[in-house]
Amino acid sequence: MASSLPAQLNPGTYAIDTAHSTASFSVRHAGIAKVRGTIAISNGTVTVGNDLESSAVTAELDAASVSTGDANRDKHLTSADFWNAEVNPTWSFASTGVKVDDDDYYVVGDLTINGVTQRVELPTEFTGAAVDPFGNSRVGFESELEISRANYGLTWNAALEAGGFLVGDKVKIALDVSAIAQA
Repeated sequence: MASSLPAQLNPGTYAIDTAHSTASFSVRHAGIAKVRGTIAISNGTVTVGNDLESSAVTAELDAASVSTGDANRDKHLTSADFWNAEVNPTWSFASTGVKVDDDDYYVVGDLTINGVTQRVELPTEFTGAAVDPFGNSRVGFESELEISRANYGLTWNAALEAGGFLVGDKVKIALDVSAIAQA
């Protein structure tokens, strides 16, 4: 049985507006605080079918664009200790389906970070549709998920004197996406 589209979400192809979309993350540091950062979405497409099952999402992120507010940390994150942006310059997501559970939506697909691909389910909220002052038809989506960085080969760490490790394994990712209908 096909799941109907949320009200206001019309079938069509939408280009992710990279200037108005954000991919952010947070990870526990030294067991006591969170480090937050962003990685630029370089391009992507949301294809809305006549029903959710015939819809698809693709996106690419620029691994070298990480910004945590500390240039030295950003350089370390893009090094071979972490995701080696020189060898793996792009992170990507390609959906393989959409699941609906009551009123909850999950975009299921393959997330590739550091050259490693894992299946994920993105709990996704359609945040609305609008026509902007320039005549563009826009749609918005939000998603938050948690991944294990070890699952993507991101295992660098340093032991703490009091026990534990400098960088937590669990990484929270938040996506805020605005996409523009294509003619």
